Amino acid sequence: MNITKENIDALNAVVKIEISEADYQVKVAEVLKDYSKKANIPGFRKGNIPLGMIKKQYGKSIMIDEVNKLLQESLNKFLVEEKLDILGNPIPKMKDDFSWDEKDYLFEFELGLAPEFDVNLDAKKKITQYTIVADKELINKEIVNLQQRFGKMSARDVIAKGVNVTGTFVNAEKEIEKSFSFVLEDIKGKSNQKGFIGQSVGAVVELKSKGLFVDEHKLMGATGLTHDDVQGLNIPLTFTVEDITFTELAELDQDFFDKVLGKDAITTVSELKDKIKADAEGQFQSQADQQLLNAITEYFIDNTKFDLPSDFLKKWLAVSGENPLTEEQAVEEFNRSEKGLRYQLIEGKLVKGNNLQVTFEELKEYAKGFIKSQMAQYGNMNPEEKELEDISTRVLENKEEAKRLQEQLMSSKLLGFYKEKMTFKTKEVTYENFVKEVYK
Repeated sequence: MNITKENIDALNAVVKIEISEADYQVKVAEVLKDYSKKANIPGFRKGNIPLGMIKKQYGKSIMIDEVNKLLQESLNKFLVEEKLDILGNPIPKMKDDFSWDEKDYLFEFELGLAPEFDVNLDAKKKITQYTIVADKELINKEIVNLQQRFGKMSARDVIAKGVNVTGTFVNAEKEIEKSFSFVLEDIKGKSNQKGFIGQSVGAVVELKSKGLFVDEHKLMGATGLTHDDVQGLNIPLTFTVEDITFTELAELDQDFFDKVLGKDAITTVSELKDKIKADAEGQFQSQADQQLLNAITEYFIDNTKFDLPSDFLKKWLAVSGENPLTEEQAVEEFNRSEKGLRYQLIEGKLVKGNNLQVTFEELKEYAKGFIKSQMAQYGNMNPEEKELEDISTRVLENKEEAKRLQEQLMSSKLLGFYKEKMTFKTKEVTYENFVKEVYK
């Protein structure tokens, strides 16, 4: 057997594998002999079937199977030994004159090679790293929300300012029939609010969807429609009033503090504000980190220039899936996935070049932390180590879950690496302004 590689250019190559009869005949003979012992053929006792008959009946198919096995093993071994960094999988080149009736064979495979490139961590146009702060307005609003949650609720006969209203929004044409709760102050404009004020349970209010809520996202909850569907939506709605309540805000006293954070955890409003600020900014940090990671990803994709074996990849995409793609479909799929592939190559180079590996012990500790945070949400603040160990072991036995956690941990490692090695333009903003700037 002889294997050679011919470089077409820097990104494309062809591997040629020559297989002669001597390379596979011993293995084929062994398999034929084993068949003769196990095959069931009418008129012959099992184990006494003439080898010539077995060879005549099964010889060609066995030979093809063994050549294909040898071919795949040899190709994989060659790629490893030559340390070839390929994209996709090798694509066999089909020959019109190929015949299994021959004894010696020549197989050819097309390869798409990964490009050589450098990653520049010194961005000329500095990427913005946001610090999101909880301002007084947000903190005070959260205190009111907590006062409402722990307040005393009572029924009201009619809708007035400050009440909670529950009912059903209906539009037959859009097949909307959705129960929703809101406070009167969620309704936008005095004319819209006027339609609700004074109404009692059982009343039907006629409305227009456009400009109905101060926060347009509430229209999604009121109609059950998607974000895209409610954009510019202008349809008639009816609202049937089903419940009217008023929540008397809880007093800012020790009993309230104990209900919110546990007995004697805090004793003053100032401490409550500090706690709300710290918790909010901790949650904001994860959003700011994700935005920074997204911005760095886009920067690398836009500023790390290298060519790809595009024609090879389009051809590979056409034949690699369960269902073959047309040439046009393969081009569309390549265009959709090109940015992702480019970042995979960039990330792979950074991971390999800076030894950013995830060990199993690190993954287990990360899983424990993830599990512990979930358990805390359900009131279990101090789970035992053995419990965390047992649950994390079960979680990591699930390959998909283990892969998801590994990807999260690697993203965290990469972000830490970027923060250490790159220089950013820092900007302090409120959460409201962060949303406006990043998701405008």
